[in-house]
Amino acid sequence: MAEVGVRMDEPRIRVVVLNFNGGEMVVKALEHLVATDYPRDRIQVICVDNCSTDGSVALIEQRLPQVEVRSNESNLGFPGNNTALTDLDTFDYVALINSDAFVERDWLRPLVEAAEGELGLGAVCPKILLAPQFLEVSIRMGSDLFGTSEVRGQGVIVRGVRSEEQDVFVESNLGATGWGREADKNGVFEWSHRVSKIRIPVASTTADVVKVSLLLEAPEIRTVSIDGGCGAIERPVGKIAEWFEIDVRGESFDVLNNVGSSVLGDGYGVDNGYLERDNGQFDEPCDVFAWCGGAVLLRTAYLRDVGLFDELFFLYYEDTDLSWRGALRGWRYRTVPQSRVRHLHAASSIEASAVFARYTERNRLLMLFKNAPAPLVFRQIIRFVLITGSYVRRDVLLAVLHGRKPNFTTVCGRLASLFALGALTPKMVGKRRAIRSQRLVQDPELQAKMMNLRHLS
Repeated sequence: MAEVGVRMDEPRIRVVVLNFNGGEMVVKALEHLVATDYPRDRIQVICVDNCSTDGSVALIEQRLPQVEVRSNESNLGFPGNNTALTDLDTFDYVALINSDAFVERDWLRPLVEAAEGELGLGAVCPKILLAPQFLEVSIRMGSDLFGTSEVRGQGVIVRGVRSEEQDVFVESNLGATGWGREADKNGVFEWSHRVSKIRIPVASTTADVVKVSLLLEAPEIRTVSIDGGCGAIERPVGKIAEWFEIDVRGESFDVLNNVGSSVLGDGYGVDNGYLERDNGQFDEPCDVFAWCGGAVLLRTAYLRDVGLFDELFFLYYEDTDLSWRGALRGWRYRTVPQSRVRHLHAASSIEASAVFARYTERNRLLMLFKNAPAPLVFRQIIRFVLITGSYVRRDVLLAVLHGRKPNFTTVCGRLASLFALGALTPKMVGKRRAIRSQRLVQDPELQAKMMNLRHLS
């Protein structure tokens, strides 16, 4: 590999934002980008539009004439970015920024300097923070709930969060003290642990006290202690969801979204640091297995070597797939935490939605089929089938036996993912052969990197 040389000019950068009905949000994201501290003649901002119908393209053209708009004829999902990745001959790097992500003015230069320092880096990753800052409210079950082990169902169900009368449930999170978002006939919800801390986004960091309301329910009446820093209150929570008001005081803080990505031993992709409080634990640059397409700087030589996003994926795992393909070719990826981007997580797709579940499960299997060692592929397909069978038993068979209405939502979604994998198998076989025949790094070395994870909750 050639030695790192000294440039006479700044590297030339293309920044790509993918839009689908982004409205004012995508305009705000682009406004942050055009204000980037970088020579104007060395940076180009392109918005790729996935056939939006909300008038956002007209807004962009009216307010930001310096931004080039390229329109796809249909909604191609995240691989729609490829429209701006095929003519990069005069560019050294291309950055991808989500339409719901907002860069800081000095975000780009630290990434460029890191990439320029080592030609083997295919991508460099900023620290991606959740867009707002947060205050914390503790939720603790009373002494009427016994037991020492943490089991789902021993906490309360959180169905809504308001801050100063504004609905902030989507942006709120329980971090590692929750069981993840789910959905039922009444909407999206999340179970807490017996002792939980819910993070509440705040619009202002200067208010002395913030008025917060929580919509809580439980399978039976439980005493719950809620404390926002102004003294705990105890209330009974029961089967009918009720709003509980509390004053919240404290110093607001940042929460991490992604600092590079990893792949677990079972083939699931994870965001490093996801929903951890930012205490500087990721402030030291390090190599990671994968990068996040929400905000990343890619070397154009890397894309020419490895290829672009797989258009069969549409949503989710397309960035991890491209990372894995590059890793098999010997490319490396590094975090650059000095570069910061704020992201409205799940603003464009709610995590508990059927769309999210269908594409994440299907695309995880597709990614493994293309890139992973054969034993891992077979184990995960068999495991997927067995788990689907357990959902059939729980949601359908047992429901019928106990006189309840069966719930086919999860079962049908998983079966759809499995059938899609079967239908795409012929194409995946060809892709897998091409990828595996061109690899420069063997599986044992790559799997060692996959398991070298830091700071995972």
